Amino acid sequence: MFYIYLAIAITLLIFISGIRIVRPTSRALVETLGKYTKFATPGFHWIIPGIQKLYRVNITEQMFSADPQVIITNDNLNATVDAQVYFRVKLDEESVKNSQYNVNNYKFQIVNLARTTLRNIIGTMTLKSANSERGKINNDLHRTLLEETNKWGIDIVRTELKEIDPPKDVQETMNKVVKAENEKVAAVDFATAAETNADGIKRAEIKKAEGIRQAKILEAEGDAQAIKLVNEAAEMYFKGNAQLLRQLQATEIALKNNAKIVVPSNAELINVIGEMSGIMPIKK
Repeated sequence: MFYIYLAIAITLLIFISGIRIVRPTSRALVETLGKYTKFATPGFHWIIPGIQKLYRVNITEQMFSADPQVIITNDNLNATVDAQVYFRVKLDEESVKNSQYNVNNYKFQIVNLARTTLRNIIGTMTLKSANSERGKINNDLHRTLLEETNKWGIDIVRTELKEIDPPKDVQETMNKVVKAENEKVAAVDFATAAETNADGIKRAEIKKAEGIRQAKILEAEGDAQAIKLVNEAAEMYFKGNAQLLRQLQATEIALKNNAKIVVPSNAELINVIGEMSGIMPIKK
C-alpha cells in the first residue's frame, strides 16, 4: 500500500511539474531534447519534465532606447543623438521561431543596428539639415530596420528621434541667433501695429473733417435758401404794398376838400377807398 501511495505521489509531482500556462501576451516554443517539436499558443500545456522545455516569447509591442551617442555631422560638428525603437515579434509560428533561432538576442541587435544606422544617416547631413529633417531621418531609420530585421521575425512598428543636441558653444550661438530673429520679428510686428494705428487715426481725422465740412455746406445751403425765400417774399409783398400805397396817396389827393368820386364796383381801388374813408361801392 505504501508503494502505491508513493507511486501516486510521484506521478502527481511529475504531472504538476510539467504544467505550463501560456498567457495571451506570449507564444511559446517547445523543445524535446534540444529539438523544436511544438508551437504553444495561449492556454494550458504539459511537457515532460527533464525531457522537454518550453520557451516563452513576448509578442507585445516593446520599446528600447538606442542610447545617446555622439555623431560627427557632415559639417564636422559633434551632435548628441538619441532615438527610440518600437517593435514586436510577429504572431505566426515561423516568426516566433526566427526570433529565437535566427538571431542570438534580437533586443540587443536591434538597438545596435539602430545606433549604426543613425551614424550612417546623420553623418551625411549637416547639423542644421539634421534638425530640420527629422521626419526623413525617422523614415530612413525605420526602412533600414525593417529590411534588416525581416529575417528575425520582427516587425518594426515605428522609430522616433528623441534629440539632436549640438555642442554647448554651438547651442549658445544658435540660441542667440534665434533670440535675435525673434526680436527682429517682434520689432517688425510693433512697427506694423504702430503704422496701422496711425493710419486708423488719420482716417478718423479725415472722416471727422469731412463731417464738419459737410455740416458747414449744409448750413450754408440752408442759410442761402432762407435768404432766397426772404428775398422772394420781400419782392412779392413789398411790391404789392407799394402799389397799394400809391393808390392810397392818389385817393387822398382826389378826396381832398371832401371831393367825391364814384368808381365801378368791380374796381380794385373801391375796396381800399371803402375801408379807408367809408365810401361804399355802387351796386349795379
